[in-house]
Formats: sequence, C-alpha cells, structure tokens
Amino acid sequence: MFLTPGPLPLSPLWELFFKGHKGLFSIYVHPHPSYNDTIPQDSVFYATRITSQPLYWGDISMVDAERRLLANALLDPSNQRFVLLSDSCIPLFNFTTTYSYLVNSNLSYIASFDDKRKSGRGRYNPQMSPNITIQDWRKGSQWFEVNRDLALEIVAEQNYYSLFKEYCHPPCYNDEHYLPTLVNILYGGLNSNRTITHVDWSRAGPHPRKYAGSEITEELLNSIRFGSTECVYNDNTTPMCVLFARKFTPGTLNPLLMFAPLLFGSS
Repeated sequence: MFLTPGPLPLSPLWELFFKGHKGLFSIYVHPHPSYNDTIPQDSVFYATRITSQPLYWGDISMVDAERRLLANALLDPSNQRFVLLSDSCIPLFNFTTTYSYLVNSNLSYIASFDDKRKSGRGRYNPQMSPNITIQDWRKGSQWFEVNRDLALEIVAEQNYYSLFKEYCHPPCYNDEHYLPTLVNILYGGLNSNRTITHVDWSRAGPHPRKYAGSEITEELLNSIRFGSTECVYNDNTTPMCVLFARKFTPGTLNPLLMFAPLLFGSS
C-alpha cells in the first residue's frame, strides 16, 4: 500500500522487485486526488489507484488514508499481510525473502514505545482520559505492517479514533500516536512493537534524513540491511530487522537500479 502525494519516482525499482511474482501480491496507491497519472498497462502499478482524499501532515486525514488503503486491500480475501509504504521507500531484499518473512511471522510490525519526552508523553491530551491514559500513550513510526486480523480491527475501530480526531492536533500528530496507542491498549499480544521500515533520525529536525544519489553505495545499503541491532522474530533473535527503507529521493533511482543485483540477488 503506497501513500504518496503524486508519482512514485522509484517505481522502476519496485517493478524489478515484483517481477515474476504475479498472484502473490496486490498493490494499492493513495495519491492526492488532483494528481493525474498515466500508467502503462504492462506496469504492476496499472489500475492500482484507489479513491483518495487530500492529506495534511500530522492531521487525522493521515489516519483516514491509512484506513482507506486497508479497507480497499481487505476487499481481496487473499490478502493476508498489509504493508504501508511511501513514495520514498525502497525494498531491501528480494521478493521471496520479504514474502517469506511476512507470511511466516507470528506478529504484526507497528512501532510502539513509551516516549517520556515532550515529543512523546508531552503530546498527550488529558481530555482523552479515562479511555486513554498517559500510561497507555505510545509513539511510533507511521510505516507499519499488519496481518489480516489486525487490519480488520483497525478499519472497524471507532472509539479511540474519535478521541484522536477530537483531541490530537499538532504538535500531537495522529499518524505517530493513533496506531501505536490503539495496539498497545487492545492488541499488544499481536504486535512486535517494532517497525520493519528503516529510517535515519540521527540528524536533528522534524523530518528524517533524505538520501541523495551520490550517497548510494554498497556499504550504505548493507549497513541499512544488516546494521541494526539484533531483534526478535518468531521468538528467535535475528540480524534481519528491516525489509524496507526511506527516505530515498528521486535522484537515487539510477544508483539503486545499479545495485539491484545486490538487493534482489540470493538472500
């Protein structure tokens, strides 16, 4: 599921990723409604656009778009795992490795942690109590992966959604708090509490690092693929903790295509 303001500049890389695996995936794209596109009929992105609404950063419209994508994807009963990606995301491994990791996982992947700083608990609105207490409050990355059961719950849920819609406004950002908090309260046993989409927050500022074309090297890609600390997968520790990464600018496409054999070779 791709959440994007307009085009998907890295789509040629995704075309390579999906090539040869028809029937094992479905694609859903949520662009700005004013975006006009022409997608070739032989593209995996042909006829994948869903009815969309405008998005505003940090607003409940972000959550609405996520739920809209999930609702569309749930209409196909063969869809069992649901991944939210952006226009700046790339795959880090080949399709077979990624597919196996997801379909064989016992849990979903929504980052959810208790951030006691101003940028975490400091965004909590006491008017959400008693349904949501500050002890319940969680923060996490917007980019998630969930199984079908959890996706159904997210789309159907209204009580906590209504509280966020009424009481979470910037500097409270719904896309960073709604799902992490919801899952923590109701479905903690279904979640790994980590994301599988790498992002670099090491530089100060409200947005993560953007990778430029000149930065794309084998060393960088492998550091992202295998540079995380070990994590838990199906009760075992593993160095393979992320399957996707962002933010990659349009200028990274050609270097990434050059390194496609590294990313999509035997893994």
